[in-house]
Amino acid sequence: MPEGHTLHRLADELRTTYVGRAVTSSSPQGRFAAEAARIDGHVLDGAEAWGKHLFVSFADVPEQAHVHLGLYGTFVISPGVDRPVVGQVRWRLEAGSTADLRGANTCELLTPPEVDARIARLGPDPLRADADPDRAWHRIHRSTTPIAALLMDQAVLGGVGNVYRAEVLFRNEVAPMTAGRRVTHKRWNAMWADLVDLMRDGVRTGRIDTVRPEHEPEAMGRPPRADDHGGEVYVYRREGQACLVCGMPVRRRVLAGRNLFWCPTCQHRG
Repeated sequence: MPEGHTLHRLADELRTTYVGRAVTSSSPQGRFAAEAARIDGHVLDGAEAWGKHLFVSFADVPEQAHVHLGLYGTFVISPGVDRPVVGQVRWRLEAGSTADLRGANTCELLTPPEVDARIARLGPDPLRADADPDRAWHRIHRSTTPIAALLMDQAVLGGVGNVYRAEVLFRNEVAPMTAGRRVTHKRWNAMWADLVDLMRDGVRTGRIDTVRPEHEPEAMGRPPRADDHGGEVYVYRREGQACLVCGMPVRRRVLAGRNLFWCPTCQHRG
C-alpha cells in the first residue's frame, strides 16, 4: 500500500499541474460518472494529503473529491490530452495533461462536514506542518498494544505504513513488541522527528531510503538493494539477511496481518 509520502507527492503534482485551470472531468470506467460530471469544467483550486488520503477541491463546488489508493491504486499524470484509455480508469482529469486514477480503494465526493469527519478520524501526519505529535503520544502512552501495531494504526498516526514503521523502530532501537505505554515521551519525540525527516526525503525523492551514510552500499562495499520497493533500508523485507549494523540475521513475524521486520540485537530497548 502506498505510504503517506506518495500521497503528498501526488498532491504536489496535482497542484503544480492543475491549480487555477478549468479541468475536464470524466469516468471512462463509469463508476464515478455522476460525480465526475459534477466537477467537469470547474477550476481545480486545491489538492492536499492527510495521511494516506487525498482531497481535491474545485471552485464553486462545495464537495471535495476524496481518494484512497488502497493496495493497488495509482493516480498517474501524463502530458497531453485525449490520450487513449488504458485499463479501468475510474477518474480522468484533463487540462494540458491527463491524470488517470486506476484501482483505487475509494473515489468519492464528500461534503464539507464529511471531509471534516474523515480527517478527524486520522492521527497526526508527520508530513503536515499543522500536525501535533502529542495527539499520537496521548494514545500511545496509555496503550498496552505493541508500538509496532500502534504506528500502523491510522487513527493514531496518519500516513505511516509497513516500511516506515519497521525502519523508524530500528533507527531508534525500539523493540517492536514494546507496549506503547513503555515508550517514553523523549523516545517518542525522537521517533516523530525521525519520521518527519525520513518522510520528507520520501516526498523529495519518490522512494524510501532509511540507511545512514555509513551504511550505504558505497560506504560498506556491498551491492545496492534489489527489491521492487526500491530504496536502501535496514530491516524491511530483509528476513534472514545480516543486519547492516550488527550482522545478526533480521527476523520477521506477522503482527495484525502484516509482516513485521526487526533486528533482535539492535532493537533491544523496551
